[in-house]
Amino acid sequence: MKGTKRILLILGAMAIVIIVLSRCMNVADQLLKDIRGEAYTGAATCIKCHKDLSQSYAHSSHGLTSKPVVDAQLLKVFAADSNNFLFDAHQKVVIEKRDSGIFQVAYQDGKAVRAQKFDIQFGSGEKAYTYAYWQGKKLYELPLSYFSGIRNWAISPGFPRDRFYYDRGITSRCLECHGSYVEKKLTQKSAFVMDEEMEKGSLIYGIDCERCHGPGKQHVVFHTENPEEKSAKFIAIYKKLSRKQKMDACSVCHSGNTLVTQKSVFGFKPGDNLDDYYQQDFVGFGGGNPDVHGNQASMLMGSNCYRKSETMTCQSCHNTHESIKGNLTIYSQRCISCHQTTKHSQATLAKGSLTTNCIDCHMPKEPSKLITFQQAGKNDLSAYLLRSHHIGIYPVNK
Repeated sequence: MKGTKRILLILGAMAIVIIVLSRCMNVADQLLKDIRGEAYTGAATCIKCHKDLSQSYAHSSHGLTSKPVVDAQLLKVFAADSNNFLFDAHQKVVIEKRDSGIFQVAYQDGKAVRAQKFDIQFGSGEKAYTYAYWQGKKLYELPLSYFSGIRNWAISPGFPRDRFYYDRGITSRCLECHGSYVEKKLTQKSAFVMDEEMEKGSLIYGIDCERCHGPGKQHVVFHTENPEEKSAKFIAIYKKLSRKQKMDACSVCHSGNTLVTQKSVFGFKPGDNLDDYYQQDFVGFGGGNPDVHGNQASMLMGSNCYRKSETMTCQSCHNTHESIKGNLTIYSQRCISCHQTTKHSQATLAKGSLTTNCIDCHMPKEPSKLITFQQAGKNDLSAYLLRSHHIGIYPVNK
């Protein structure tokens, strides 16, 4: 009899496990497939439970850092501005709407000699938009970028000043910080040359939920089956990460140009050690002097605010779900939350209200040493100004 009861208990337990697993499998089968693998579920799935966060994030700089070009939106960008760039009396690039889309068309002595379609937009537009086109399985940058500060087109950073140029390749390394994933194939052409092809249809635009929070399929399945559980399971929550882990998660894309990749950071997940993905190169591109372009993390970590704190991270001032770019009053309030008793000189006080703009004084905009751009009709390069994240006391007249 005891043996019979034991068998019945075992069979009952097995039945319960089978039912639970089958329900989980049913939920998993209903989720959208993601190119990154079985552990991922895609941002469209996250929206179902996080609609408000998703809508706010979709309009943030991270969410907009890359997207496919929509002709109607692009037309609004240059509708009120010049639609051409003159290199000289013989050469120009014109933005033209054609039946198949919008193109950057190069003219030589009045004759169209090259035309490439706007396929991808890079950047949120706060500073600029840079564009790219697909040619087969390779991606190339277009010669003109749109700069918000001048409300006009100028030569894309790093391009020749005296002629149009269409052959600057964009690699998956660029997309590692301006996208969430792209499938690539590498072929060794010679001892020093590696050829890369990317699958256009695999590109996940912008920085999506799972790029920052890690694979979410197990999280979705669990909470779908356990709706009463309000504590997030099987997903990376930033408040539970260590200080270094938090900084590493941001430094994946905000640690500058003096790094050499050891392996693709598409594989980085919150909680990983970033040192396993990057190594520092102080003598290579950019040297060891941090530049304001893309180097926010190391500049912050060199600041006294960071060094004298045991808890300060990027998230102390930034909530990436928010879309408050440029709202200096809100950011200033976050400064004041830690600096309520700070005293200022009479010269500083004379500049105006300190409660609404700590930022311009203590995190001024500075010209990038790596990025400049050329405006039409001007001989000198124009500075590309970016917010310094080295928080400090700067000269009053700066």
